[in-house]
Amino acid sequence: MRISEVVRVAAFSTALAASVGGTGRALAFDDKVFDDKTGVKEQSSPWDVFRFGFSAYKSGHKEQAVEAYKYAAEKGQLGATWKLARMYAEGDGVARNDYEAFKFFSEIAQQDVEPGSPEESYVSDALVALGAYLKKGIPGSPVAADPVTAQEYYMRAAANYRNPTAQFEMGKMFLRGEGGVKASVRQAGRWLQLAAEKGHAGAQATLGHLLFQSGKMVRGLAMMTAALERADSADRVWIRNMQEEAFAVAPEADRRTAIALAEDILSQGDRGLGDGGGNGVAASGGGR
Repeated sequence: MRISEVVRVAAFSTALAASVGGTGRALAFDDKVFDDKTGVKEQSSPWDVFRFGFSAYKSGHKEQAVEAYKYAAEKGQLGATWKLARMYAEGDGVARNDYEAFKFFSEIAQQDVEPGSPEESYVSDALVALGAYLKKGIPGSPVAADPVTAQEYYMRAAANYRNPTAQFEMGKMFLRGEGGVKASVRQAGRWLQLAAEKGHAGAQATLGHLLFQSGKMVRGLAMMTAALERADSADRVWIRNMQEEAFAVAPEADRRTAIALAEDILSQGDRGLGDGGGNGVAASGGGR
């Protein structure tokens, strides 16, 4: 996944830590929920087992955490299902298994969760993960590449849950005419702008590149420069290449102005992106 996923996962962990009262009570209800010989006690509630699993995980007892999460997930605890999916997707405490992760994410995506509900983030993240798997497929598994279904998952996360990673992916699909959608710079700019306003560096860079190509060189170069400063290591290479190519062909005066504008964008936060986004790209008719 891309940069915003890292932020989102960290946010989930923080929220979970708050819900169980922090990590200082790690394994505090071991005797009530978990038996070292028999495992999770059958009389335990799914929520208590989930809380135990989280405490075990934070304390480094990941084998116990997996067992607890599996029990809670079987009883319908959505947070436990999400934690299992992430652990398998990342090889965290278990052997990495993308197909197992895919199955857990699929269970979550089947839930009818209203936007704004406490469980929204689990569903939103699962939809994005499924979209990523289906874009390329999972080698050695029954999951084949299916860009159209990937687009449907991204669209659901982007439209229903306003997920910035999904909005970024929709922007790219409209740019390239992928996933069963017709290429449209207007639609691409709309989705990229929404993601950029939420701080998605990849969307900010791509939108800046579109603006640069459409003739708004200073604004576009400034957005790419600001995005490069915000990007994590996974995205910095491609953003840097894009920004440097644009920088090389821009006049010296435009470069200086763009650098000053990028500093303003960074100092203002994402508020600085509100006046030069998707509508400007669409109106100019630029782009690929």
